[in-house]
Amino acid sequence: MTDEGVRVLLYHATTDVAGIEAAYHEASNRLAGVPGLLSNELLRSVTDDGDFVVVSAWRSLADFLEWERGPDHKRQTAPLRPFRDDRLPRPFAVYQVTASY
Repeated sequence: MTDEGVRVLLYHATTDVAGIEAAYHEASNRLAGVPGLLSNELLRSVTDDGDFVVVSAWRSLADFLEWERGPDHKRQTAPLRPFRDDRLPRPFAVYQVTASY
């Protein structure tokens, strides 16, 4: 295993495309400058227009966990919370990068 960081996936479902896009931009602005956060993206499914995923790239699992346990986590991500995909038992996933090119 390499120490190439972590990817966090947050699953969302909505027909309100403008709403989720606005929420994504607001949350991203709130997250600007968070130590260890390298980038994030809002992805839309090509097979189901209502399915979205926010993927964030973190320098390390420790960086992600420190932020997640910190006091700003819930405030920074609050704009996206109404769009979480409640059809899933767990609307998120955390993956360690094990290889990349």
